[in-house]
Amino acid sequence: MTILEPNIILLIFLFLGGLFAGTVDAIAGGGGLISLPLLISFGLPPHIALGTNKLQASAGTFVATYNYFKNGLISLNVVLKGLLFGFLGATSGAMAAQFLDSGILQKLLPFLMVIIFIYSLYIPKLGLHDSHQKMPENIFYILFGFILGFYDGFLGPAVGSIWVITLVYFLGYNMAKATAYTKLFNLKSNIIAFTCFALGHNVNYKWGIAMIAGQLIGGKLGSSLVIKKGAQLVRPIFLVVVSITIIVMVYKSWILRQ
Repeated sequence: MTILEPNIILLIFLFLGGLFAGTVDAIAGGGGLISLPLLISFGLPPHIALGTNKLQASAGTFVATYNYFKNGLISLNVVLKGLLFGFLGATSGAMAAQFLDSGILQKLLPFLMVIIFIYSLYIPKLGLHDSHQKMPENIFYILFGFILGFYDGFLGPAVGSIWVITLVYFLGYNMAKATAYTKLFNLKSNIIAFTCFALGHNVNYKWGIAMIAGQLIGGKLGSSLVIKKGAQLVRPIFLVVVSITIIVMVYKSWILRQ
């Protein structure tokens, strides 16, 4: 497929794609389910699409994270440990991905997402309010910071949804608060990944900047809606994002590979 040259129509579509992806991602994650297929459908080779996607996603995630932080949904005192161990995990995962086969994990991941979906669906009040904390924050962020950082560097899909459900279950966060912290961890991962792609010259900056313009608006819009509406808004969109993620994963891992 030929890469389209930038023109006003293409730039408008890229802007709107960034706007929509940034809004959805700031609310419940899953923006990559919108932006990455869009980039590939317009002709970018997969490796350049991935790098460009990380560039534009970093902008929207930064805006959303800052908005959450500014409005008091994020405290950096404890979470810095999660960022440190997340960086170590992501680096280890990226190195392991060069030597280990991710095929088995790709096939198992849809089953994990089904469990998350069923668990979230059949507990109607899950994440609507803060609940009982099952693990000390320090231990949680060190442990899951490394584990999910490793997974993000090794494979990556649906890591945002996994972050949300672990924060809700183990720390008792409501979904709005869990989403805010998830954006912070996603920002770390996006920046690391973008840096790697940029060093490999696998980023289309013209397309990326067009999407960034939309992401800046979408990240602010989505996070502001969460701040205003709270977990009541996050929960249904989270379930939709998880269900779409399951469909995409099943298709790629079980149907497309047959």
